[in-house]
Amino acid sequence: MVHVVPIVEGHGEVEAVPVLLRRIAEMTCPGQLLKVNHPIRVKIGSFLKDDSYFKKQVTLAAAKAVQSGGFVLILLDCEDDCPAILGPQILEHARAVRSDVNYVVVLAYREYESWFLASAPSLRGIYGFPPDLEPPADVEAIRDAKGWLGSRMDRKYDVTTHQLEFTSKFDISKARTNKSFNRCFERITTMFGMLI
Repeated sequence: MVHVVPIVEGHGEVEAVPVLLRRIAEMTCPGQLLKVNHPIRVKIGSFLKDDSYFKKQVTLAAAKAVQSGGFVLILLDCEDDCPAILGPQILEHARAVRSDVNYVVVLAYREYESWFLASAPSLRGIYGFPPDLEPPADVEAIRDAKGWLGSRMDRKYDVTTHQLEFTSKFDISKARTNKSFNRCFERITTMFGMLI
């Protein structure tokens, strides 16, 4: 069994990330048992800027993961920060808190919802998406993926409802054309492979 303890920042990710992990596991290691702890939701500002808050959250996650030889997944939106700089900083900081645990740090470029844009055709027909829905020409140039999605739906985008629903339906293979999601996919599958 592979055990994952996620740390996330949003209400939507609390429900969506376990589904995402299970879908990736089914694709890459079918039949492997996966245990996903209820994600620890953090306040992003405090997590990145308050050392004692960061240590408290990482220590909690690490204690859960180490019991079963699992790993801690830190999955955050990077907004306007550079993921190539911020990601290694978070990883180094987490390892300084507790070095006997495996960590995977994944930063969604801009926001989690940007991962849905590359696979937009797989969302056609749900929540009022048009039957000819296509991805934007430059997925990573979209600053407000939530707004992009909402403007093409027949209702307002709701993070807690739609993020989970779209995570269960979006085409993971097509989403891998988004560099940010592809890094997420590769890091998680690498860790799965190391722990099986």
